[in-house]
Amino acid sequence: MLQQYCPSLTSYKRLQTREIKIGDLLLGNGNPIRIQTMTTTDTMDTAATVAQTIRCIEAGAELVRITAPSKKEAEHLLVIKNELRKQGYTTPLVADIHFTPNAAEIAARIIEKVRVNPGNYVDKKKFDLIEYTDSQYLEEIDRIRERFTPLVKICKEHGTAMRIGTNHGSLSDRIMSRYGDTAIGMVESAMEFLRIARDENYHQIILSMKSSNPQVMVQAYRWLIQKMDEEFGECYPLHLGVTEAGDGEDGRIKSAIGIGTLLEDGIGDTIRVSLTEDPEFEIPVCRDIVKRYSDRELHTVIQPIEKIILPYSPFEYKRRASEETENIGAHHVPVVVADYSKKEHIVYEDLESIGYNYDAATDKWNISDGAADYIYTGDKVLDFALPGTLKVICNEQTWQDADKNKYYPLTDDNEYLAKEERIDTLHFVSVDANKEWHILLDIITKVKNDKHVVLCISSSNQHAMSSVRRFIIELMNQQVKCPVILQVSSNDNTVDEQLIHLATEAGGLFLEGMGDGIWLNSEVSQLQNDKVSGRTYLEVKSNEQFLNNTAFSILQATRTRISKTEYISCPSCGRTLFDLQETTAMIRSATSHLKGVKIAIMGCIVNGPGEMADADFGYVGSGPGKITLYKSKEVMKRNVPSEVAVAELIQLLKDSDAWIEPASV
Repeated sequence: MLQQYCPSLTSYKRLQTREIKIGDLLLGNGNPIRIQTMTTTDTMDTAATVAQTIRCIEAGAELVRITAPSKKEAEHLLVIKNELRKQGYTTPLVADIHFTPNAAEIAARIIEKVRVNPGNYVDKKKFDLIEYTDSQYLEEIDRIRERFTPLVKICKEHGTAMRIGTNHGSLSDRIMSRYGDTAIGMVESAMEFLRIARDENYHQIILSMKSSNPQVMVQAYRWLIQKMDEEFGECYPLHLGVTEAGDGEDGRIKSAIGIGTLLEDGIGDTIRVSLTEDPEFEIPVCRDIVKRYSDRELHTVIQPIEKIILPYSPFEYKRRASEETENIGAHHVPVVVADYSKKEHIVYEDLESIGYNYDAATDKWNISDGAADYIYTGDKVLDFALPGTLKVICNEQTWQDADKNKYYPLTDDNEYLAKEERIDTLHFVSVDANKEWHILLDIITKVKNDKHVVLCISSSNQHAMSSVRRFIIELMNQQVKCPVILQVSSNDNTVDEQLIHLATEAGGLFLEGMGDGIWLNSEVSQLQNDKVSGRTYLEVKSNEQFLNNTAFSILQATRTRISKTEYISCPSCGRTLFDLQETTAMIRSATSHLKGVKIAIMGCIVNGPGEMADADFGYVGSGPGKITLYKSKEVMKRNVPSEVAVAELIQLLKDSDAWIEPASV
């Protein structure tokens, strides 16, 4: 029996799914969470594709996907497979199919798995709004059945597995016309194909609900699980991924939020992290995500929730109602707290790491869009004048002698419960949601009558996100509306591990609408980049800078506070018509100062206007060396030579009043 959309909201349990076989690999039904990636080479280049596939396998990929956009690439998969087997590699291969059913039917006879996208396998996408009667809609389903059933029968005959992979950005005009641009539309798109397969008694199926927006992605998977459980009384294995996540730390954070939020609830049988980087760089990130759940079942017991009606919907975003306390809660964007408590002495230059630069010549502070709102100093009072927008949190004893206009006290939960007097100004209370339940209830009782308190909630439970969520659910059920700052601390050793830890535990709760602020901490004084083939993706100048950037990236990815340009960049593949990594870097360099603008960078028409979903502007490969530029989903310029396309994109931004000149340095 599912609880909403998963086995339990408080006890870590894997969602029970059907077991399927992909070659010799078992997936679902409690088998290990499998790791996969996709090649970026031209499928017709046998040597390059085989070499890259081997690099991915040796990095840890358990499945490798290869694009097959036409019949010739599908047929060539046999050459690639034979060469891999000749070299001793038996890892299952997956054919990536979009517009060409004939290619899927060829590939299904050759390799272990095919991936089809319901949005463009039979249907077309022209962004037309079509009014269907019920009978007309059923006729469309019959048309899909006629075209899709041959592939199902081939897969069944050859023992080939299939992924029915819905993408948010490529929903068909038919689905969009009936369900709109919604998570429910994504689910129904997949369910139509799944019903046809079940009618043929074919069950070797994996499903995915991908979006570049983690919020939409998470909601779609939850809806899908509930729908399968209601209609079939069982669930099929799930492939998790955030499509077009991008590159660098932003791509990793966005992927960790989408994938990790679901894995926290036991959802997911295989994952792929879609980065705009070489595919072997995806594998270490996948491994770091998956290993967090290797012994999660051993976590401390969390107060059950089975008999409680949830005070929020996990299928749609709505921010928890909170009361305004200074600049925290209510309508305010989530605040960011920077932790400087471990520094022995804080000087004004240290604030550069969190977005504040002092100009001695003008005696003014320059404040960036990614500037923290509060700084925690522990037992220290600063000996320099602060920028006007920055406020200080310090320990209560230190606060007694500090400037009450700039400093606010922090008390731990034990001290808070023991105190009889009340502080009649903004004050913060740190709460460990892993405490005994009766103590947490005592805290809630006291908070009810405290109009100036902000709770800073963390958990020492290994299953921390669920532990914090359970406590916030109790706040909501008891109508306690004090603001909540989410505190997450990581003692992991690498940048990837810390990004994943922080993004998953904080990001998942922001997707639930449960945060009025974010406070990240690191127990490691010197972070190290993960290195693959000698490459690093992030230069870490200081923990404060790393944590502040991570906090703002988490808020950006969860769409709760926009502070910078957002890039929706697809992972390269054999269909890509230009150098995605180089082009993404060029566009990022030219446009990274455009706060709130969403720019999609797509390698080909498959990942074109549909996959861009809610991007404001698009840069899409339309042929070798040719680019098509979009504004929203409207084509603005076709077949622009790639050598001038970035300049043309900038001109389009200017013509659309979306451009501002970058600040001089």
